[in-house]
Amino acid sequence: MNAEKKWYAVYTKPRCEKKVHASFDEKGLENYCPLNKVRRKWSDRIKVVEEPLFKSYVFVRINEEEKSKVRMTNGVVNFVYWQGKPAMVKDKEIEVIKKFLHEYSNVKAEPLSLRADMKVTIQQGVFMDKEAKVVKVLNNKVQVVIESIGYSLIAFIDKSNVAIV
Repeated sequence: MNAEKKWYAVYTKPRCEKKVHASFDEKGLENYCPLNKVRRKWSDRIKVVEEPLFKSYVFVRINEEEKSKVRMTNGVVNFVYWQGKPAMVKDKEIEVIKKFLHEYSNVKAEPLSLRADMKVTIQQGVFMDKEAKVVKVLNNKVQVVIESIGYSLIAFIDKSNVAIV
């Protein structure tokens, strides 16, 4: 039995984050649904409400054997996948989110987008762990320059295989 628990990102049906969070609690699964305190204005009042920071995402800390429990939870679409496997989230990244939300309210989460001149690290293939500079961003590919052995190598790489430095 693999008892080592790791954090995973789970994709939920739209507007089901809090329900999935409650269902995980009922099943005894350690989970985290980052909630953001936001001021909402109605015609007669202003109220502070808690909304999920990441739309359609909940984090769950489980071992291999508990994955089916997660998939069988109402409101769960599936795990978020990265390079063909369920995406693992580092413990310290969860802690950073918790601390950040504890300190700040009305936070906005936006996905990072690659731009020309950004430094990236290649995550797969011959140049794995090498740093490169983005030259051009195409649909699902990134043209990067890898400066190595006195030459500039230019390659087209899948966006999923680079990480922003």
